[in-house]
Order: sequence, then structure tokens, then C-alpha cells
Amino acid sequence: MQKYTWLIGVDGGGTGTRVALGDVNGNELARAAAGPSGLGLGIERAWRSIEEGCRAGFAQAGLVFDWSQCVLGCGLAGVNNPEWLAAFRAAKPPVAGLAVESDAYTTLLGAHGGAPGVVVALGTGSIAAALGEDGQCRIAGGFGFPSGDEASGAWFGLRAIVWAQQALDGRAAMDDFARALLAQARATDRESLIVWQSAANQTAYASLAPVVLAHREHPFAAKLLAEAGLEISKLIAALDPAASLPAALSGGLGQPLREWVPQAVRDRLRAPLADSTTGALRLAQQEARRLQGAAAGN
Repeated sequence: MQKYTWLIGVDGGGTGTRVALGDVNGNELARAAAGPSGLGLGIERAWRSIEEGCRAGFAQAGLVFDWSQCVLGCGLAGVNNPEWLAAFRAAKPPVAGLAVESDAYTTLLGAHGGAPGVVVALGTGSIAAALGEDGQCRIAGGFGFPSGDEASGAWFGLRAIVWAQQALDGRAAMDDFARALLAQARATDRESLIVWQSAANQTAYASLAPVVLAHREHPFAAKLLAEAGLEISKLIAALDPAASLPAALSGGLGQPLREWVPQAVRDRLRAPLADSTTGALRLAQQEARRLQGAAAGN
């Protein structure tokens, strides 16, 4: 017997939460956004943001919000930490159903509509995921800032700022690229750049990525872009060495970096079918079907 009325897809990370509200068939009715719900920022905060987004989605659709009528599919940053995941599940409201996976997995579901494929998500950070013919999800990259997350915004910024450092010392030319990097960091000299770097986090370094793209003809920037393209191809090859699966790039840097991927891999790339929020709604639909099957088995 069906005990739910709505499906909710939740795409949650360290900067924000996106929610898709759907009917029992997975048809999207509304979208909303809220604060961050990455588990590393706290379990209580994550659920607070998710509830805020859900309530906003219901209000947008002109519907009455009721946890007990909802099956949630959550793609969240931080679920790879077993303690955080257990605490998140333990703190759940009285929902009709809950499925929790990594945001990489829901990005994958969205990109290929639940079919086998590879996706490389490129934003402030980066990670690659593949869904094989066996239904198993495998991950590559995503080890985090500052040592990992190749071809991400933060990866670009951490490397690009070196040009500004050298330009301030006279080891490189104080050219338009160096001046643009310094302007983005709001630095005018050696001391102010050091102050910026002392406080800079992953997001701050990622703010330099658009400067790199805007100066793509600059030799230093072009070298970084070519290296990023190679790193993307390595992530795809690691997950699909037989080159038999369709591949997609997603995230804010997905499309801009496409042209830098080596031609052999670029020929296999296709546009993502949908985003991670749609993938999370698909996860909710899968959980609803599982619940129905379990109920029918009883």
C-alpha cells in the first residue's frame, strides 16, 4: 500500500542545497534552493537546510508540506564519512523513505539518466564517477583541496597565483594576467598577497579560475588549461579503460574545459542529460520503487 505522495531530490554541498519536488511518477513540479547541507558542516545544519529547501519547493508548487508523505533521495557531500552518514540517518525527520548517496552518484544519475556512463564533475572541486553495466558506481579523484581535485576551480587558482607571486618579485613579467590575478585577490604588493593567501580557502582560490580562462592565450594559463584537459582524460580512462561508456563533463567548469580535453577523449563526450538535482530526484524514485517492492513482498 502506497504511503507517500511526493518525491524529493536533494543535491547538497558545502555552498548550497538544491531541491526538486516531484510527484509519485517522478515528474518535477518545482525547484528551490537553501543553505549548505554538506555533512562536514554539521548534521543539524544539513537537515535544517534540506527542510528549508523542501518547504520552499512545496510553497512554490502551492502544496502543503508534510514529511510523512515524502520519499527523499539525497546526494550529499561528505557521505563517504561513515560517522557523518550514520548521524545524518539517525537525525532524519519522519519521512516515508530516505536514500542517501554521494553527490557524485546523483550527478552520474542525472548526466546519463540512470544508464551506464562516466561523468567528471568540475566546479570548486572535482570528482569523477562511473556507473558500469553491472550497476556498480566507481569513483576516481575527489581527494580534496589542496592536494587533489584536479582540473577544479581551486586547483587552477592554487597554480595560477604562482604567476602573480613571481611577477611581484620580478621573476615573471607583470603583465595583464598577473595584474588580473592580483586584482581578483585584492592584492597590490607582496605583503597584501601573502595576507590574502593566509586566509584563502578552496572557494577563494576557485575565484581565480575565471581569470585563467579569460587569459587562455597567455603561455602560463594555456599550460594550466592543457594540463587540466589531460587530467580530465586520465580520470575518464581510469574509470573506463576500455573506452566503452559515454562520458560527460558537468559543473561550472565542465563546458569551458571541454575544448582542452585531448581529441580522442573529447570525441566521446556528450552533454549531460540533466543535473545532479534531477539525479537526486531519480534516486528518490528508485527508493520509492524499492519500498513498494518491499511492501508487496510482505
